[in-house]
Amino acid sequence: MQWLKRKILKHFGNTLLTGSLLAIPFALTYVIVDFLFQFVDGILNPAINLLYERYDLVDKLPFAIFPGIGVISALLIIYIVGFSFYTAAGRSAVRLIQKTMLNIPVIGPIYLASRKLVESFSGSKETGFKRVVLIQFPREGFWSVGFLTGITQPSDFERKAVVYVPTAPLPNSGFVVLVNLDEVYDTDLKVAEAGQFVLSGGIISPDHITTARLDPNKVYEDQAQ
Repeated sequence: MQWLKRKILKHFGNTLLTGSLLAIPFALTYVIVDFLFQFVDGILNPAINLLYERYDLVDKLPFAIFPGIGVISALLIIYIVGFSFYTAAGRSAVRLIQKTMLNIPVIGPIYLASRKLVESFSGSKETGFKRVVLIQFPREGFWSVGFLTGITQPSDFERKAVVYVPTAPLPNSGFVVLVNLDEVYDTDLKVAEAGQFVLSGGIISPDHITTARLDPNKVYEDQAQ
């Protein structure tokens, strides 16, 4: 009877483990999507409800009030903003708003830093991170994926590479570190690949990373382009 008991327990243990491995990713996906949904919906939903009450639209358009209206409104606003940028008037309006934001005390620096960070993850030639590098961080022997943002010359120090080290799973937060040039290793990773690597917590990782000592001349060429 003991062997039967052990067999049953083993069966239930293996089955529960298999079920957990299959179910937990779905559960985590649901939790993350639900959080994002509630967060975005909560930003615009109060404003939409206020608009409906102000213009007495609750009775006229009762079908237009439903969970998720804030998310749909946000997507619509983003689409309109993106579409308007393809027109001359839209580009002028966007640049005027951006200029106004930059001139507002306190808000201006925050907006500029946020805009540059978002643009950097686009990987564009003009504003994006140009190089994915490896550095020993947070201490020697521990390697971290980082984005090279430039080279600087602190007084009384040799030239340093400015590296942004993102944190998992949200790469929009991280550390800015100054590293000796000879301690930075260039890689063949693209910005999108490095972004997936960080977002997935390392689960989506490249099979092979080609590395080489950072060549400052190439960095200067990139910055000049």
